Amino acid sequence: MEDAVAIALRQWRKVLPDADLDTIAVIGRLNRCTALLHQATDAPLGRAGVNRAEFDLLCALLRVGGELTPGRLARETFASGAAVTKRVRRLEEAGLVARRVDGRDRRVAHLSLTEQGREFIMRLMPEQLEYETALLSGLPAEKERELAALLAELLLMLEGRLGGTLG
Repeated sequence: MEDAVAIALRQWRKVLPDADLDTIAVIGRLNRCTALLHQATDAPLGRAGVNRAEFDLLCALLRVGGELTPGRLARETFASGAAVTKRVRRLEEAGLVARRVDGRDRRVAHLSLTEQGREFIMRLMPEQLEYETALLSGLPAEKERELAALLAELLLMLEGRLGGTLG
């Protein structure tokens, strides 16, 4: 049985027989997996009333702790400043995130989880983890660890070339 990328590669080899298509085998599969996983993992989040981007923002506020500026949240979630502003506004309206204006510079905001936001993410996270574990349950644990190590190696290389490290 062939995956969608294997079929596309076979088609490309007919069109471009002399081209090196090895990168499609990796990047194409990563992109396809990402799309499928986002589609699948967004289902429990949607039932809870948040999307993946909002969930990532709430998770960043919880795991980093304290107050974060919108710029720091953008780096933590790999989002643009405008996207963070939009998400924070919605999460503020839902009572999950609080904004505090800096006492020295009113242009600077400090964001944190409200108690309701903390309870929300602590309630949702175990369900989300269980769901994501079930998605990968067909992959033996040893293969999952091997894949995680290979992806970590790729990510470190890409972060070194393209930037995007946290902190």
